[in-house]
Amino acid sequence: MSIQKRFSSQDLERIKAAVRTAEDKISGEIVPVFVEKSDIYTISLYRGFLAFAALAFLAIILFDRYANYFQDLAVYDPLMIFLWVVMVGMLGALITHYVDPLKRLMMSQTHLDRATRQRAENAFLEEEVFATRHRTGIMIFVSFFEREVIVMADRGISKVVEQKEWDKLVRGITQNIKQGKVTEGIEAAILRSGEILLEKGFIKTKDDVNELRDDLRME
Repeated sequence: MSIQKRFSSQDLERIKAAVRTAEDKISGEIVPVFVEKSDIYTISLYRGFLAFAALAFLAIILFDRYANYFQDLAVYDPLMIFLWVVMVGMLGALITHYVDPLKRLMMSQTHLDRATRQRAENAFLEEEVFATRHRTGIMIFVSFFEREVIVMADRGISKVVEQKEWDKLVRGITQNIKQGKVTEGIEAAILRSGEILLEKGFIKTKDDVNELRDDLRME
């Protein structure tokens, strides 16, 4: 599923309205960023190839050893065995490319975590979350394939707000996503972010301007 198909125009308006509401009383800027995948995970295709190739080779061995009634169908030509193994391996790589649960299975959690963190850091720079007058930008980053949420605050906020506040926010978003309440989850997280900043003294001043756009970024 493409990231655009996850949200209707009404969903996008709700998220945009939530950002406006959250920022109405605070001096910070809240930037929601959603991506379908944080990486293309090319290595998963090689692993899919090797896994299916190994299964094909194992199947040939078992067939040769136990299928006594199909001796006429047995293939002992090494070249044919090699071709069968390669073809099944290529099929496995193709299936892995298109089937997300299988692709996820081929990856370690460490690899997924590292890719998500790197993509979030890139998004923080690409969306210029840091480009606020008092360094009070905060990004809520969601990567659906990895099922991970990361909240990144600029230094003006991070030196005041403890990480446990953002960890609690992440848990709330994750729970809502698992229940299929994606828009509700991100909407609640945005509003809660505004409340946290208000509690920590990030009060909107008279000369405050909207430095970053309010809509959801989908990459």
